[in-house]
Amino acid sequence: MGIVIRLDEVMAKRKVSLNELSERVGITLSNLSILKNQKAKAIRLSTLAAICRALDCQPGDIIVYQEDVK
Repeated sequence: MGIVIRLDEVMAKRKVSLNELSERVGITLSNLSILKNQKAKAIRLSTLAAICRALDCQPGDIIVYQEDVK
């Protein structure tokens, strides 16, 4: 599996919608949706920092590494 984006879990814990996060961070809904749905190939550190600031969390809350299960 590798790198997993847990943005949806962090947003749910903080009761923040995709629309609200988009407004707070200044990122389009489509780009946030790509991150949330595990479709992103990369993320800018400035984007990650803005998301962390908006959700009051750490990068490790959003991005985790999981080894493949065999």
